[in-house]
Amino acid sequence: MTRPIIYVVSDSVGETAELVTKAAISQFNGKDAEIKRFPYVEDYQHIDEVVSLAKLNHGVIIHTLVKPQMRVYLKKQALDQKVNEVDIIGPLMDKFQELYHKEPLCEPGLVRKLDDDYFKKVEAIEFAVKYDDGRDPRGILRADIILVGVSRTSKTPLSQYLAHKRFKVANVPLVPEVDPPEELFKVSPEKCFGLKISPEKLNYIRKERLLALGLNDEASYANINRIKTELNYFDSIVSKIGCNVIDVTNKAVEETANIIINMKRL
Repeated sequence: MTRPIIYVVSDSVGETAELVTKAAISQFNGKDAEIKRFPYVEDYQHIDEVVSLAKLNHGVIIHTLVKPQMRVYLKKQALDQKVNEVDIIGPLMDKFQELYHKEPLCEPGLVRKLDDDYFKKVEAIEFAVKYDDGRDPRGILRADIILVGVSRTSKTPLSQYLAHKRFKVANVPLVPEVDPPEELFKVSPEKCFGLKISPEKLNYIRKERLLALGLNDEASYANINRIKTELNYFDSIVSKIGCNVIDVTNKAVEETANIIINMKRL
């Protein structure tokens, strides 16, 4: 048996119809089909062409046309030409019209339009990348949240997680031999969050990191005395800032992020 041809028709991109079609086909034990996508169908002539192709090749039309007149026209043409068609979105829109007691907008592509919330998320993610690991201290003055901690306290993944929640985050590594940026003491302490960790946990994390890089786990970076020195330095800096301190020793990134978000809302 030859592969059936599925004509996916949409007045937008057609991604939804194609995904639903593939999901349905996947339920038939590895069976396959040739899918031809026809996006941005905006006139009756285009519909006539697709129906003619489907009739010629004994195909099936799957469509997500949100404009009622286009949907009705396709259904009529398919019926007249004895072509099978499946309307994915029409019945749902009709049902929601009953539920909401409101006419649909019937505007193609709304689900893909970029809204303010999307742009804020992208901007926050770009901010977190730009001001990661203390690269540019100017970001401290522009950030919603500043994370402070020694190396391997999950500052970067935490920054990215918070960025997806639309917070602009800068993170600052603390090293005893390097003075922290002046900007750190110019912002409100309420924006700053110190990430505290036990020496033993940090020792384990750093050793694993060195081994993963193919390096000797006896290096100074993972030395317990060196770690204690760094953590004492951390304590002195966060005390000077006067910021909140969160113990991340046994916390997942999501847990720490939720604590910070809740503190921000207080």
